[in-house]
Amino acid sequence: MIRDAARGRLPEWTEATPARRGHMERVADLMGAWAEDQRLDAADRERWKAAGWLHDALRDAPAERLRPWIDGPFEGLPHKLLHGPAAAARLEREGCRDGELLDAIRYHTLAHRSLGRLGCALIAADYIEPGRKTHAVWRAEMRARALGDLDGVIRAVVKAKLEHGLGAGLPLGLELVELWNRLARDD
Repeated sequence: MIRDAARGRLPEWTEATPARRGHMERVADLMGAWAEDQRLDAADRERWKAAGWLHDALRDAPAERLRPWIDGPFEGLPHKLLHGPAAAARLEREGCRDGELLDAIRYHTLAHRSLGRLGCALIAADYIEPGRKTHAVWRAEMRARALGDLDGVIRAVVKAKLEHGLGAGLPLGLELVELWNRLARDD
């Protein structure tokens, strides 16, 4: 399952438009380049690429197909935030036992203070992939900087997400704030 996903072969239950699949490929490419730059072993490089491909596997599914896969703290989430937890639940049902990979997919839109390096990198790659047109210069700078300073880019992305929420007058997710606090302490 992970090996197939790392090669862009997605589960049959994937619901992603061609444009979304392009986004997933760009995220997977970034994740693969970063894993290589970090000198991760072949199995971890595969996991990082798979996370990039799988993170939005259900992004274009309607809420009624996602909600049966959602439980616990995710039940009250709005539709646009259900795809990560639902995809992780589907992967788990199919036998995936890689907790770090599942959490990366589960929390890539929400964040979580306990995310490992894979999950934090996925948040960053999803945010700065080259298909995103807003703040294109900043995003390109972050992509270039990530090779050699991935931790700095992760902090910059989490900060940018917080600043965006504040600037737009949106409520900040406690999970994102807690992740920022952890990253700031670790700095």
